[in-house]
Amino acid sequence: MTDALINVNGSNVQTIDIILLMGLLTILPSLVVMMTSFTRYVIVLSFLRTAMGTQQTPPNMVLVGMALMLTLFTMTPTLEAVKSEAYDPYIAGEITQEEFFEVVQMPFKRFMLHNTEVSSVEMYCGMTDVDVPENVETATYLPMRVVLPSFVTTELKKAFEIGFLLYLPFLLIDVIVSSTLMSMGMVMLPPSMISTPFKILLFIMLDGWHLLFSTLIQTIN
Repeated sequence: MTDALINVNGSNVQTIDIILLMGLLTILPSLVVMMTSFTRYVIVLSFLRTAMGTQQTPPNMVLVGMALMLTLFTMTPTLEAVKSEAYDPYIAGEITQEEFFEVVQMPFKRFMLHNTEVSSVEMYCGMTDVDVPENVETATYLPMRVVLPSFVTTELKKAFEIGFLLYLPFLLIDVIVSSTLMSMGMVMLPPSMISTPFKILLFIMLDGWHLLFSTLIQTIN
């Protein structure tokens, strides 16, 4: 019993590292969704699929994969900053584990604050009794409990705005097809059966994927 206690104490740091690593792996999917541009991408892609009326095409796995690739593309500068500012010094023994977890937040905070609306930050600062900073984009001293929900709120707003704009041209096609079928007396024919091919044709003619991906990437600051 004593030997077991000595062994545990002797590997105390290693045990904490393993526990922290397992905890990080558990919440990693949530962190990817909440602290990156993934939320905006996957919501917009879902809006596009619904607006085109293609049901499960592309499938969910493809949408998530595309969102992940776009997220990796836009988050590369932030990940490089994490490596140079936190990971490399920690591996070299220049900073402690506690300092590592403090420093690693800074690049993500800068990214999130740079893409967060001032109104969202003010709202969550007011609810947590935190002073509103004069310059939101450089207010990295704000706690994560303020920065993270402010960023997610802004991402949801921007994603729905882009989704609304995506809906408009496809909605116009639906209206034209429905009016034409009704004027021809073909009220029993589902309008989606006729409008879906025209939506796909419009998307192809406009080089939709290229246009959509380039626009989404440019909306991230």
